[in-house]
Amino acid sequence: MTEKVKHVLGLSGGKDSSALALFVKETYPELDVEYFFTDTGYELPETNEFIDQLEEKLGYIHRLNARSLNNIEGRGEKDFAHLLKEHGNYLPSQRDRWCTVQMKLKPFEQWLDSFIKDGYKIKNYVGIRADEPERSGYMTIEKPIESVFPFREHGIVRSDIENILQRNGLELPEYYKWRSRSGCTFCFYQRKIEWVKLMEKHPDLFEEAKAFEKGDANNTTVGERFYWMGQGQPLETLEEPAVQIRIIENHEKKVERFNKKKRRNALLDDKEGYCEFSELDDIYDEAEGGGACVTCYK
Repeated sequence: MTEKVKHVLGLSGGKDSSALALFVKETYPELDVEYFFTDTGYELPETNEFIDQLEEKLGYIHRLNARSLNNIEGRGEKDFAHLLKEHGNYLPSQRDRWCTVQMKLKPFEQWLDSFIKDGYKIKNYVGIRADEPERSGYMTIEKPIESVFPFREHGIVRSDIENILQRNGLELPEYYKWRSRSGCTFCFYQRKIEWVKLMEKHPDLFEEAKAFEKGDANNTTVGERFYWMGQGQPLETLEEPAVQIRIIENHEKKVERFNKKKRRNALLDDKEGYCEFSELDDIYDEAEGGGACVTCYK
């Protein structure tokens, strides 16, 4: 009896997962791959625009959210406020990434369950590169899901990613001009310079993030309140001009130091802004992704 296999590939709106989808389509044209994007309802407008561009290249992309999983068309619903209340008005953080579990992994698993119920084994294609030996993909011991790493198998590294996008007629997503990764608008992995840029580019989304820090009218948080940037650092402090100037000046100094010790990538020289923010982890001397969830930012 022939084994039933479902090939799935998740898109975050980030450069690596997008390049992976294009690479798999080029390299394994015989595979029938189901592409999906877990739409939290709190994605950047630039992310949604890029997903639409990808769909033109790849074909249909499943938008996974509460609406689509109930056969209702549309973007993700605004349900973070409800989830926040369920978690006692404690914002997610690096120590407790409940947002990834509730808004990314659960819709993904719910979607896969329908295939598994029909007897399929799942092959999940993950955009971890050959130069990321320390990273791992989605892992479960309870379900027949196997992670596949085509970039590792073919020796694809960071410097190859843009070439894959460009030969398929795509450039980096627009948010890379001012932010280092995809993910929710209020992702707590953002650095202060990125919060300042969010306030500048999307003031309405910055205000929404501020509102979540306050909880609801019946706030039940006990003890010291937590904020997106950490304890004692509410987003409203970024509205002070002196604070903005300090953050921007500090960032510019880090960029200047970084540029002195790196060799410019000729492909990026004429793309103002892209090089700086797409390399923000290097500029701040942190591991790529800064610890952020692969599910969200890849």
